[in-house]
Amino acid sequence: MNTKKDKLVIFDTTLRDGEQSPGASMTKDEKVRIARMLERMRVDVIEAGFAIASQGDFEAVQAVAEAVKDSTVCSLARAVGPDIIRAGEALQKATAPRIHTFIATSPIHMKYKLQMEPEQVFAQAVDAVKRARQFTDDVEFSLEDGSRSEPEFMYRIIEAVINAGAGTINIPDTVGYGEPGEYGAMFKRVIENVPNSDKAIFSTHCHNDLGLAVANSLSAVMNGVRQVECTINGLGERAGNASLEEIVMAVRTRQDLYPVETGIDTTHIVPTSRLVSSITGFPVQPNKAIVGANAFAHESGIHQDGILKHRETYEIMRAQDVGWGHNRLVLGKHSGRAAVKARYEELGINFDDAGEFALVFQRFKDLADKKHEIFDEDLQSLVTGSEAPVEHYQLEDLEVRSKSGSLPQAQLRLLIDGESHRAEAYGSGPVDATFKAIESVAESGADLKLYSVNAVTQGTDSQGNVTVRLELDGRLVNGVGADTDILVASTLAYLDALNLLASGGGKRKGV
Repeated sequence: MNTKKDKLVIFDTTLRDGEQSPGASMTKDEKVRIARMLERMRVDVIEAGFAIASQGDFEAVQAVAEAVKDSTVCSLARAVGPDIIRAGEALQKATAPRIHTFIATSPIHMKYKLQMEPEQVFAQAVDAVKRARQFTDDVEFSLEDGSRSEPEFMYRIIEAVINAGAGTINIPDTVGYGEPGEYGAMFKRVIENVPNSDKAIFSTHCHNDLGLAVANSLSAVMNGVRQVECTINGLGERAGNASLEEIVMAVRTRQDLYPVETGIDTTHIVPTSRLVSSITGFPVQPNKAIVGANAFAHESGIHQDGILKHRETYEIMRAQDVGWGHNRLVLGKHSGRAAVKARYEELGINFDDAGEFALVFQRFKDLADKKHEIFDEDLQSLVTGSEAPVEHYQLEDLEVRSKSGSLPQAQLRLLIDGESHRAEAYGSGPVDATFKAIESVAESGADLKLYSVNAVTQGTDSQGNVTVRLELDGRLVNGVGADTDILVASTLAYLDALNLLASGGGKRKGV
């Protein structure tokens, strides 16, 4: 007998909590690009940002709200009037807006962070939900540090905010302290002890400090939760959040066990993972479940023999079902503008400005002269730059000399606000020499916090995708560069970061 399964709402917070990873800042256009991919994947709710955090965050939420039509678009807001008003303003053009308001409810947070009495927190929570309902009928309330909150207080506040109009109740494991059995049982008790619990959807939001975010989330699902908050690649603050791809594929693969199903189109998982990785500069580890390069690789002879005889002997999922092998359309130097633009549209990347596409198409042609086959990953890398409003710094020429037994030397010419500058420097390696040469004329005073290199595709002619993270006066920026020459890519990434600093981009540490 077939039993109808409940819908599990997938709430993606890559653009909000994911961006809180140190250095993982995204521009407005990059957020829109990711949001469109999430919409194509049929994610139910996209948390686009924290509207009051900054003008940039407000504009990003606004842009995502305008661009996305098939998913609910959400903005986070503390349980205070100005936050809620700002979130409501940012979501005005959303087809399906949601305000997600929160306040801490654990004794330690109320006492030391909020410095408020429980009754003050209670009143503020109810007032916040009522204010949010003035902007939208879809309001979510979160009990920050819920997994360390006292049960009786939780029951009271949840009942009250549901009565005030909250349709979703989120009890997050904010500090990653939960254990699956304990965390799941907490939801069971809450649902049983809150009189009007049937009037709301319960939600989980887990952090991965002990490596238990996915396990805790799935335990909550088994105990009545019907929304999971998660991120692409498990991106997020500190050790990250529950991974969307792991949650979705666990539910899909173990339909014999879980009483829920999602509406996710899983074939877009790998392309979305790669897009998020390239934009944030956070590489996916090869052995990462679902989206890692080795996730469906088999080296053991016994495993290979079993796979050849019957795939299910060692594979519980099909690689094609999550998007592996679907992005094999190869373009080359003879490909025209229409073919390239059409492929970008299939990847969820649209160009509203003809000049922007012309620039990307020229980059495509330049790459095609160096590289015989151009894959989807290459196309994504061509539009992954951080898009600083003004290019104060531009590379004119670069020459690097490296010889065993000698210090590497870099010589380069930079255009700085249109004026040519020549520089040279020695360094411990060719990249070090190049960066020192740049700084000898730029004199930015920034500290290098991260230098990361990843191959975009396989093969010796692959583009190198370089991320450079700089910090200046507490502001962090990620510069991105790609080229088949890794030294050129490194130089472009460093200059991209300098351009972001010069234009006021990036984000403050801890924001």
